[in-house]
Amino acid sequence: QVQLVESGGGLAQAGGSLRLSCAASGGTNSLYAVGWFRQAPGNEREFVAAIDWTGVSTFYADSVKGRFTISRDNAKNTMWLQMNSLKPEDTAIYYCAARPAYDRSIYLSNYDHWGQGTQVTVSS
Repeated sequence: QVQLVESGGGLAQAGGSLRLSCAASGGTNSLYAVGWFRQAPGNEREFVAAIDWTGVSTFYADSVKGRFTISRDNAKNTMWLQMNSLKPEDTAIYYCAARPAYDRSIYLSNYDHWGQGTQVTVSS
């Protein structure tokens, strides 16, 4: 059973940066595609970014494209979300998720394992 733990959230000013980490244990993340999702108060959880198990293929939501970068290091069982040029509308709880598949996915229902989430707050 894969367990995921996010860290790196916090408070940032608009235009600033944060780097989220997601540590995997209880299995190997090298066989899993992973994704980042976020949920703002009153909103549904939405897709942010995803990466395949090789780390080569990535995909981003239009709202974060060009500002966020997803990456992974299978040797360290860790994934990251580098967030630059932050905006107040990026404020949300961010979740990492993993699915036992080669391909990345933008759909929440395709992910089997979820972290507990980390809060990101961007002030204007």
